Amino acid sequence: MAIKLEWSEEALEDIESIATYIEKDSPTYAKSVVSKFFEQAEIIKKFTELGRKVPELGDTNIREIFVYSYRLIYKIDSNTVLFVAVVHGKRLLENHEKSITKHST
Repeated sequence: MAIKLEWSEEALEDIESIATYIEKDSPTYAKSVVSKFFEQAEIIKKFTELGRKVPELGDTNIREIFVYSYRLIYKIDSNTVLFVAVVHGKRLLENHEKSITKHST
């Protein structure tokens, strides 16, 4: 069965905000970072359990990998990987927990 990739509106907004912030100093680096998020998504499509379980949540179906200094957080369902948030590694996840867990029902 083929795995389908999906992106939540929140995750796409996170990426857009990150790109806008980085673009102020380096448009080239901003494009590189954004590309890396989508490249990693394709790898996760093949190896869904590649990322670690998000420590704050304790749900084995919600995992994360680091892309540069950002946490790319995703939820695994039977045939879907849903990317739910992209959070800087130094920021508190609690600000995003509501949007992450809303996709867990």
